[in-house]
Amino acid sequence: MSNSFVVLMGVGVVFVGLISIVIITSIMSALCRTTEKNPEADTAAVAPAPVNQVIENKQEIIAAVSAVIAEELGTDISAIRIHSFKKI
Repeated sequence: MSNSFVVLMGVGVVFVGLISIVIITSIMSALCRTTEKNPEADTAAVAPAPVNQVIENKQEIIAAVSAVIAEELGTDISAIRIHSFKKI
């Protein structure tokens, strides 16, 4: 066997495997879409979050977040300035 034959067989096997994965995922995606119930009913059941919620203990949460950020960055906590903080 020559080296080029081995290389071509390896590349061929890789591409055949990748094409097989694409085909299998397409089939599974189609099956999941057909067995899915009514997606509009699922999204309607989730109530939208109120826009202006009051965050309890906001200063304590900001202090904890600042401490974690300072620890991860390896800086002093006095170097951290938080300009805005909102609940997501």
